[in-house]
Amino acid sequence: MALTPESAGRAADGTAVGSGIEGTPDAGWLRVHPASPFVRGWVALAALLFFFGRDSFERFLQGGPIFDERLAGRAPWLLLGGGTLILLTVLGYVLSWYFTRYQVAGGYVRVNTGFLFKQQRQARLDRVQAIDVVQPLLARIFGLAELRFEVADAGQSAVRLAYLRAGEARQLRATILARASGAAGGTPAPEGDPETGELAPAAVEAPEQAVLTVPPPRLVGSLLLSEQSVVILAGGIASVMLSAVTENRNFTVFLIPAAIGLIASYWSSFNKGYNFTAAISPDGIRLRYGLLDTQAQTVPPGRIQALKVSQPPLWRIFGWYRIQVNVAGYGLAGSAGEGSARTTLLPVGHLGDVMEILSLVLPDPGTQDPVGLFTAGISGLADPAGTPGSAAGKDAGGGFVTSPRRARLLAPLGWRRNGFAATETALLLRSGRWWRNFVVVPHQRTQSMALQQGPLARRFRVADLVLHTTAGPVAPRLIQAGLDEARALFDAQSARARAARKHQKSEHWLEPAAQPAAPPAEDPQEGPHHG
Repeated sequence: MALTPESAGRAADGTAVGSGIEGTPDAGWLRVHPASPFVRGWVALAALLFFFGRDSFERFLQGGPIFDERLAGRAPWLLLGGGTLILLTVLGYVLSWYFTRYQVAGGYVRVNTGFLFKQQRQARLDRVQAIDVVQPLLARIFGLAELRFEVADAGQSAVRLAYLRAGEARQLRATILARASGAAGGTPAPEGDPETGELAPAAVEAPEQAVLTVPPPRLVGSLLLSEQSVVILAGGIASVMLSAVTENRNFTVFLIPAAIGLIASYWSSFNKGYNFTAAISPDGIRLRYGLLDTQAQTVPPGRIQALKVSQPPLWRIFGWYRIQVNVAGYGLAGSAGEGSARTTLLPVGHLGDVMEILSLVLPDPGTQDPVGLFTAGISGLADPAGTPGSAAGKDAGGGFVTSPRRARLLAPLGWRRNGFAATETALLLRSGRWWRNFVVVPHQRTQSMALQQGPLARRFRVADLVLHTTAGPVAPRLIQAGLDEARALFDAQSARARAARKHQKSEHWLEPAAQPAAPPAEDPQEGPHHG
């Protein structure tokens, strides 16, 4: 019978992996597109053809014999060996396609793979954090697409379906999102023809409303004014000056690999950020981007664990900002490359664009003046005189509690900037005078907290409060808060997080929401544990 959660090895992220599956019923099982193995493995096939045919092709272009005279007697055997190897490769691709099947039923999406060593990987629909439709260049040519299902705490995609017809992939994504969100209720999962792989009519893709786009000129400008450009420019100036002073040209040699790396990095960022579009639909926030390889993400609301708005120094000239998020399932993918694009909600945009994204991520900000509060968090500073009668400064417009004046010796530029504010639904943290950062953590996404204090911090009676969420590019941290304020926030945030989790019992984000989080309880010791 099919692998069940009880009989399979279960990961904490809601996926299960098993092997040696026998007797799995065919009903409801579908196959991926027949061209899938060739789209995935065309590089290996091309390498074989190049290895066996390069010399013959060059001689043919030069008008000479196809085979070297020294190998003419062994040409049939070479052709037979090369042809056999290519046929075995193609046969392996065909078997890979034949034994790869998928199913959406019983609250799970399952994928069976393997000819000699069989494996089934499955993910619970109510644990799906995001679904991506990925189209590499070759897949786009054939009209195919890959589906990637992300679940909580998975280091890589929990389930990958490569490849389906593009329309079929979008339909399957709509069906799974409808079931995962609770919009489809207990409707049976769609089945199809196991011979042809055609899906039966299923959920219609939810309509969407475009929110913003990033023009290519703005994307190029943001790359030229990015942090890496500043580092490369400073390194280049230092190398030229050292070469001139020491009369040693070896320093300028280091600029060549740096320039190659810079160009490659720029191209990668431009290729992944090109034509960036954000839209909102009932099943989540939809992001589309890519020049050669296109990707369409759907991040369900409520799955975002933390959000960060950042602004490098040179971006302040044009008022540009970047938004990154932690999403369970993406793990540490936000460090570089493809994962960095997947954890970016806005590669570059103005303040109005930032407010649009914040309204999607946090539709209930829990405050009467969200624009004023978010603006104070993104670009505000505390009154340098501080609030009378209080050890911490507080900007009158935004309501952020900042570091006390005594912390100015530890952070001469940042003490007025570092601060926090709490609404009924989220904790807001801001930091950085030159590299500005603004972090939003919904109360129910606070997994644990820790108060940290070094020798100098103890001397000045300040402390850092660290919030732990899922792994990603956002690391929520309140910097150099007054010790009394940090302790009070620790207790209050523990109670807020506990109350918010109690009122969020369902994983279906389209089901009616429960009552908002209650105010902090009197007993804060039952909240998240110390780090």
